[in-house]
Parts: sequence; structure tokens; C-alpha cells
Amino acid sequence: MEIERKYLIERSKIPFDPKDYPCRRIEQGYLCTEPVVRIRRDNDDYYLTYKSKGLLVREEYNLPLTREAYTHLIEKADGHLITKDRYVIPLDGGLNIELDFFSGYLDGMIFAEVEFPDEAAANSFRPPSWFGEDVTCSPQYQNSTLSRL
Repeated sequence: MEIERKYLIERSKIPFDPKDYPCRRIEQGYLCTEPVVRIRRDNDDYYLTYKSKGLLVREEYNLPLTREAYTHLIEKADGHLITKDRYVIPLDGGLNIELDFFSGYLDGMIFAEVEFPDEAAANSFRPPSWFGEDVTCSPQYQNSTLSRL
């Protein structure tokens, strides 16, 4: 189960240097967008992911892939390949901000995502003041939708 909120971020409002935090390079493509079937390279790890419908809460299943399987499947992805650098910034209460800086055709777009242990925590979350618009319930900001722009 994935329970997360997503926010638009303006680079000029980030009150720290993201490069002071761990970063992962992510590349992902979509084999299908309804339901979402995604393949992802996360640094040197590879996954096939299924996500159910939903915005705030949805089922998510990750299966490991080999590099060879990923290379084979990425050629079959529909739409654009999404690439981003993800910085992980700790928050109080054991939560983390996943701060995504997109490159390629989405260059300049920045999202902050926060995953929660349950819906109550997600609904009571008060974002830091530098977070922008909450786009959790806006389907146009899902990566699977962005891959089709």
C-alpha cells in the first residue's frame, strides 16, 4: 500500500542545498498507464511496479528486475522516459521528503512527495512552509500522466 502526498516546489523557495542530502538517479518508463505498469532504474537497482487506481492511497507492488530485463523492457515503454534526481530529506516523526528534480523534457519541474504509514497521518500532515501547491489529488501530476505529454 502506498499512501503519499505530492507538492509542487519552486526551486527558489527551498531553504537548504539539496546536495547536502543523499541522492538517487531514477529513470522510469511505463508499459501501461491503466493500470500503471512501470519499469524503473533506481541507481543500480531495477524494478517492475504495478500500481492500482487511486491518488492519495493505492496498491503498489514492486518486483526486482535484472539489468538485462530492464534494458529489454525499457525499449517497449510508451510515451516519454522520465528521469529525475531524488534527494531524501528527513522530517520529524520518522517521515522523509523525497524531493524530485526532473530532467529531460520535464526539466525544471520539482515535486516533493511524503509517504505515510496510514491515511490519518497523511490527512493530518502540515507541510513545511516552503512546499507549494498540494497536487496529490490532481491526476495530471502523476508520473504516468506526465510520461504521455
